[in-house]
Amino acid sequence: MTAHMTACSSSPRWYLIQTKPRQEDRAEDNLRRQHFECYRPVKPCESGSKKTNEALFPGYLFIRLDRHIDNWYPIRSTRGVARVVAFGSEPTPVRDELIEQLRQRLANETGSAGAPRFESGDRVQLVGGSFRDVEAIFVSNDGEKRSVILLNLLQREQKVSVPTRYLGCCSPT
Repeated sequence: MTAHMTACSSSPRWYLIQTKPRQEDRAEDNLRRQHFECYRPVKPCESGSKKTNEALFPGYLFIRLDRHIDNWYPIRSTRGVARVVAFGSEPTPVRDELIEQLRQRLANETGSAGAPRFESGDRVQLVGGSFRDVEAIFVSNDGEKRSVILLNLLQREQKVSVPTRYLGCCSPT
């Protein structure tokens, strides 16, 4: 009997919405106007000199609904929405923990946007990974999240690519 009560108990869950092509903003705005709680993970990106937000999952967003209380019918006809993602005829819930992990991870990445930027030739100290507390020379950025450094290994300088988040300023000596 407890299993039956748990299955019937009603609480809001996250579900995945597929949007029409390039209409994530429109779908989210229209769903929010209908007082639905939405979450569309975005990450900051630079396009030339312009800073914008890029969808982590283009064409999708999450919506929080109580399956037994909320009216799902307006969702299907909302501008920008293609469908509620389902397996078979049942909409598939997404674990709350997954949404929380996404939020925390994006908050950490956004928080590191103000991390120090290095110039070629700067002395840096590794603050993470296997070479923690080792000093190196910054060479260049290697994409958005990695950097190339010169690391002294076995009496020889080696170029190594490491996550930029592992780099910190050298302590003045």
